[in-house]
Amino acid sequence: MPDEEVFTLKPIGVVRSSLATRADAPKQGYEGAPEAWVEIAPAFAEGLVGVQVGAEFVLITWLHLARREVLTVRPRSDPRNPLTGVFATRSPDRPNPVGLHRVRLLEIEGTTRLRVAPLEAVDGTPVIDLKPVLTASADA
Repeated sequence: MPDEEVFTLKPIGVVRSSLATRADAPKQGYEGAPEAWVEIAPAFAEGLVGVQVGAEFVLITWLHLARREVLTVRPRSDPRNPLTGVFATRSPDRPNPVGLHRVRLLEIEGTTRLRVAPLEAVDGTPVIDLKPVLTASADA
């Protein structure tokens, strides 16, 4: 594998949230994250066919405010925790800052706006994908 292979990701939308900064955001959605809107670009609206209110999704984001040179962190930013490799943590600071957010779809407005909760991503975070949470009986 080449050391400098590059991949291109195309954002499909953006998060619209009351969370303005990283300091405003809880570490995980279940720790009190608010509802937020996900605005899907009109070019990708057809990809939302079949998406239903009440369903759970993994929202995949690009954590654009993350520090990409970080390889070790103290989990949960707690100085009492030992230095740990980022690949053993959910730290947003990492070489490829992909965010995974388990959310429930609360509302669909028009053809491209989704109200979801809980979402700990800050306002303006690029969305790179949306995938349904599968159960043992669900079809892929």
